[in-house]
Amino acid sequence: MRTPSAKAKYMVGMVVDATGNGMYVPLSLLYFHHVTGLPVTGVGAIMTAAAVISLVSNPVAGVLIDRFGARAVVVGGYVLRAVGFCAYPLVDSGPVMFAVILPVALGDMSFPPAIQSFVAEIVQGAERDRLLAAQRSLRNAGMGAGGLLAGAVLALGHDSAYHAIVICAAGGYLAAAACVRSIPTTRAVAPARPLSRKGGYRLVVRNRPFMGLALLNLPTAFGYMVLSVSLPVYLTQELGRPDSLVGVLYAVNTVGIALLQIPVTRVLVAFRRTRAVALGAAVFALSFASFAALAAVSDGTVLIVGVFAATALFTAGELLHGATASALVAQAAPEETRGRHIAVYQLSWAIPIALAPAVLTALLSLSATGMWLLLAAGVTGSALGVLGLERSLPDAAVRPTTDPGPTEDRPKVDA
Repeated sequence: MRTPSAKAKYMVGMVVDATGNGMYVPLSLLYFHHVTGLPVTGVGAIMTAAAVISLVSNPVAGVLIDRFGARAVVVGGYVLRAVGFCAYPLVDSGPVMFAVILPVALGDMSFPPAIQSFVAEIVQGAERDRLLAAQRSLRNAGMGAGGLLAGAVLALGHDSAYHAIVICAAGGYLAAAACVRSIPTTRAVAPARPLSRKGGYRLVVRNRPFMGLALLNLPTAFGYMVLSVSLPVYLTQELGRPDSLVGVLYAVNTVGIALLQIPVTRVLVAFRRTRAVALGAAVFALSFASFAALAAVSDGTVLIVGVFAATALFTAGELLHGATASALVAQAAPEETRGRHIAVYQLSWAIPIALAPAVLTALLSLSATGMWLLLAAGVTGSALGVLGLERSLPDAAVRPTTDPGPTEDRPKVDA
């Protein structure tokens, strides 16, 4: 990133975005249940339907990023979501709810490939790892702050509090859009013959090392979902722990990421990204094996200590894997089709996120221990696979300290 002020604008945008999300996301089901009178299960079904349909925006975002630049797609997604949130107070039935939340879901799904491509456009080398680490840290802090703000507003006990929360979240999106829009970008001039959508995605599929990264991420993405899907059920129903413990463990994870992501990444930039990603997946495996072993523990004190230790391992896996994996993928994607490459990779997150509630709960019902061990085996396979891909990936992607070449020497346009 060319100037400290540009970096500051970017981080302010991410914090504002995350704070708005933190205010709304934990209360989304309750909000629509409150304003429509629909049962929670009905609200959940409508939200799931919108989320599944929104998957189409992922490949579309890839095309738009390559054609118009990542910044335009990030800003457009923010504006789309802000408009949708402003319409939330008008919702009074299931069909209207679906019509309002679908554009928001489309904007949500376009965000991951767009923001990763945007970061790739404005920073290079090890600076990319550091910026992604700062982003993860501050977004976790923003999400937590947003949750506290929402709790304070709802504590007032007025029905208007729900509407105030979504309007504030909409304002956060617009403020984040303004921050991102003000950051100048430079990106390589598009090829003389623009790639068609079909041709562009054929190139992605033929990029076997990159497709390997995407496929190997699937088990790890399912692993990331255990904190919100599997662990609450496992703790309360299988281990007989109180519901309050779930919130405490979630706080341990989010606070750990917020405090430690930046210093951990400062250390990791001295090593190959593939090694750090593989180590993170291996630590996930150790965490899942630890959760599985807790089913055999009968002593209450030992059980609590074990739960916190396994959660700490899970958090360590995130610290090693998260920001580094994002930087690895962004650098491994060819610049001229980076949007489409990252859109394909983001499907390896979007699909597990959509399927995790059904898949993980089904596995839990069959065998809780079996679910944990299956997840451990999956992420172990991912770790070994990433190490196997190391020689096939671009050296600049594998080694954060490798200079990809001065941006001044490449053809540029001011997006």
